[in-house]
Amino acid sequence: MDKSAVLKTLEESGLVPVMRADSVERALALAQAISAGGVKVLEVTMTVPGAMEVIRRLVKDRPEILVGAGTVLDAETARACMLEGAQFIVSPALNLQTIELCRRYSVAVLPGALTPTEVISAWEAGADVVKVFPAGALGGAKYLASLKGPLPQIPMIPTGGVSLATAAEFLRAGAFALGVGSDLVDAKALAEGRPEVITATAQKYLEIVRQFRGQATA
Repeated sequence: MDKSAVLKTLEESGLVPVMRADSVERALALAQAISAGGVKVLEVTMTVPGAMEVIRRLVKDRPEILVGAGTVLDAETARACMLEGAQFIVSPALNLQTIELCRRYSVAVLPGALTPTEVISAWEAGADVVKVFPAGALGGAKYLASLKGPLPQIPMIPTGGVSLATAAEFLRAGAFALGVGSDLVDAKALAEGRPEVITATAQKYLEIVRQFRGQATA
């Protein structure tokens, strides 16, 4: 899938689950539970022990899912993730060398930024989408709307503070898609043998996206 198709899939999905787990097998089980809810995008963070193996196995065994790498802090890690098949690279912060590498190989890159200066710097450096993180710490959807006001041309994915209760508000504020962590990626539910809880939550998020977009195009 080329970069333009990756970005289209991210936007159409409207949801980027940020997967954190304490083992390869837990991460794969989370991926199964989330995808069972209809989600076609997954971000495997580098905080997962064996994250590279998780990416490799998902790319090989679940070709219908768009697999990306998250919490990528430098260009060397980005390159390693790309070699395992990651189709987009996400960072919690702005690293110009990572953006440069991803542009060189035409891989979608979503660096993290928080202030207006950081957002503009990321965009000017070649970011495809800017991850606004931690969005909840600075006012959530209201902060995103404040950024989008003067910067409507920059697609932004808020992460941190996104929940079922706030998802619609973030979409109304102009989110390109929603970066969702523990509110969806429920490690406790998985540990208790209740993956269906995660699947149901994934379905609820997708329904919020569908309802919002239906209203927006009506």
